Amino acid sequence: MKAVVVSLVVMSMLGIGAHAQVSINLGAADNFAVLGASGITNVSKQTYIIGDVGSYPTCTVSGLTDSQVKGDLFLDCNSLTQQAQQDLTVAYGEAAGATCTTDLSGKNLGGMRLGPGVYCFSSSAQLTGTLTLDAQGNPSAQWVFQVGGTLTTAPNSKVVLILGHWRSGERGCNLYWQVASSATIGSGNNFVGKILALGDITLNGRIFRGKALTTNGAIAIAHHQRVNGPACNGTLD
Repeated sequence: MKAVVVSLVVMSMLGIGAHAQVSINLGAADNFAVLGASGITNVSKQTYIIGDVGSYPTCTVSGLTDSQVKGDLFLDCNSLTQQAQQDLTVAYGEAAGATCTTDLSGKNLGGMRLGPGVYCFSSSAQLTGTLTLDAQGNPSAQWVFQVGGTLTTAPNSKVVLILGHWRSGERGCNLYWQVASSATIGSGNNFVGKILALGDITLNGRIFRGKALTTNGAIAIAHHQRVNGPACNGTLD
């Protein structure tokens, strides 16, 4: 009996309770590593993006060349970016509508070790240091972070995935950051996951394994940035 109690306590601390997998379908937006609504700017010639890049309905993309994008770089408005924005709006609603399993309002994500689940913040969320996400060997592990305000990470912060022998999913294909306002990823970060934001997204440099997608805002790549966000195609790889 004691062993069972201890096991349940450990699972609770990891945030691994029983929870349903949240259905979040990005549709055409899944092809994009960077998808803006009010334009995209990049300041570094060393920035490199794996995945499509485009913006709609303001279709201005500045500071990026074809050689910096392994994927399609859309410099003009077209039906593909329009469809991607429509599908992103649906996916954002799906992420925002998921049932919160753990309320982290007022807490800093730095130093936490979290298992699969839906984590919510009533207002802004902050990451200072290291956030560890433990899949517990589950190839279907999913994390959804619902942020009611801004998402901000301090310089040199990072998100670490513990996957065991399961090596797929390292690009954060099943890790979602639903942000009701703007998202700012600090300098020197090693950030992971799909950012689905209503407002602006700022990437301040280093490594981002995932996607920067906004339904209404602009995207600013303010420093040398590597974005690894090709299509996940509904899988974790």
